[in-house]
Amino acid sequence: MTETVENAARADRRPPRDKRRRPRVHRAWIVAAVTFVTIIGGAAFNSLPGLLIDPLHTEFGWTRGEIGLAVAIDMALYGLTAPFAAALMDRFGIRRVVAVALTMVAAGAIASVWMTASWQLMIYWGLLVGLGTGSMAMAFAATVTNRWFVARRGLVTGILTAAGASGQLVFLPLCAWIVDRHGWRPASITVALAALVVVPFVWLLMRDHPADVGLAPYGGTYREKPAPARGAARRTVRVLFDAARTGPFWLLAGAFAICGASTNGLIRTHFIPFAHDNHMPIPVAASLLAVIGVFDIIGTIFSGWLTDRYDARRLLAVYYALRGISLLFLPELIGSDVQPPMIFFIVFYGLDWVATVPPTMALCREQYGEDSAIVFGWVLASHQVGAAVVAFLGGVARDVFGGYDVVWYAAGALCAMAALMSLVIRRRRAPGDAADGVPDAPQPVDAGGLGR
Repeated sequence: MTETVENAARADRRPPRDKRRRPRVHRAWIVAAVTFVTIIGGAAFNSLPGLLIDPLHTEFGWTRGEIGLAVAIDMALYGLTAPFAAALMDRFGIRRVVAVALTMVAAGAIASVWMTASWQLMIYWGLLVGLGTGSMAMAFAATVTNRWFVARRGLVTGILTAAGASGQLVFLPLCAWIVDRHGWRPASITVALAALVVVPFVWLLMRDHPADVGLAPYGGTYREKPAPARGAARRTVRVLFDAARTGPFWLLAGAFAICGASTNGLIRTHFIPFAHDNHMPIPVAASLLAVIGVFDIIGTIFSGWLTDRYDARRLLAVYYALRGISLLFLPELIGSDVQPPMIFFIVFYGLDWVATVPPTMALCREQYGEDSAIVFGWVLASHQVGAAVVAFLGGVARDVFGGYDVVWYAAGALCAMAALMSLVIRRRRAPGDAADGVPDAPQPVDAGGLGR
């Protein structure tokens, strides 16, 4: 009897489940690692368009404007799908949405092997791949970060954002070698297989919420998993209309549209054809883009670290200004071989490639709270619309002017505008307390349209 009482007393002294000894590696980091690999798998296809413009033009006789239009559809859908994907993840869970998205990317890439007309290019590359990659866009990274992390959000955002650059680093040289030696079709099959390989990892290792495994978010306190959010599309549109009544949304969206125009739309799509116009071999140009990816990883993670410590608005202004300056010099640096000034541009531009993402996400969280992942999805949509416009117009400019110089100069000027737009975003404060940083409710745009 005495032994039974003592055992019961010891049981009463046991800590609750959530206070027992945790594994040394928090599950949040495993989820972040799976997310990183998933984004790499989905980003594999983004390595292809710049490599395939010339081969498709040569084989089918399609104009660069037609090919650019297919890439533009892909980029636009990538952006427009993102906010709905964030809401669908709230409704159906991250695993299901991402697994379906990876399958769509693979289907589009494989189907393109048998295309014979430009409208098929727009269906396979534009529609299927655009919807699939859009469902694994940076809104996916924002959803994972918001659910699984309280501490180190800026750092994790930087790491997950760098995943796209890591995919570029892995797949660009490989795909360039395949295109050069074996043609564009084997390269398309390669990225399809890369997407399919990731699906089992997502299904087995990804979890939708820390509560699924009885944990608190990293650096936070335990919270029950919320009920599935119904009416995903309606909620996504409602969040857009609410955010559109505030000045910061338009400033963030406008600056991020310029970000997309000066990265995905311009460099990722047209740098290799531009370098080839200047007699640089395609594998060499692809290797330079891969090097951009190396320094992008460094720059984006460092940007996440800075975002945890400094004013996100000023960081954005510096990033956009430096990017604009570098683009203005590019036409003078390109040549048939790689000289030291060109290497300096690649390193400098690479550090800045998507360093804008962590501070932009931080400003969305500051301004829009629980809806920030969906709001960032809409801001990302503007990024991709900007990229789509330049992907198309860049091809048209090449057809009309016989070169890309005017596009680089225009992009440099736009980046200066983005720097100014970032600086005039007003910080959000709680009523009666200008120091604690607790957000108040969004306010309508004022008469000047720049503040709340």
